Amino acid sequence: QVQLVESGGALVQPGGSLRLSCTASGDDFKNYVMGWFRQGSGAEREFVAGIGWSGGKTWYGDSVKGRFTISRDTSKNTVYLQMNSLKPEDTAVYYCAADRNLNSFYSGSGFEPADFGTWGQGTQVTVSS
Repeated sequence: QVQLVESGGALVQPGGSLRLSCTASGDDFKNYVMGWFRQGSGAEREFVAGIGWSGGKTWYGDSVKGRFTISRDTSKNTVYLQMNSLKPEDTAVYYCAADRNLNSFYSGSGFEPADFGTWGQGTQVTVSS
């Protein structure tokens, strides 16, 4: 089972950019589909982005398409979330997730939290002036 540690959360002004990192340990990282979710205050956990084993397949939530980019570096066992044009509504705790049973060629548009079996502790992103 892989363990996940997120980093990179911060306070940023609207329109700014931020890059989150999630480093995995404990298992073969390349066998896992990876995802990012977020949860704002009083809200349900929301799918943000996902990436397949080799990085060739990606998925995005509708609210972040065109602004966020997910990528992975297998040599560093790390997945990234580049967030541009940030808005106050992007404020949330961002969670990294992993699952080795998901289909890396999944043809759907996104995932549910229940699809992932392993989670990080979360990192806070606040978008405010």
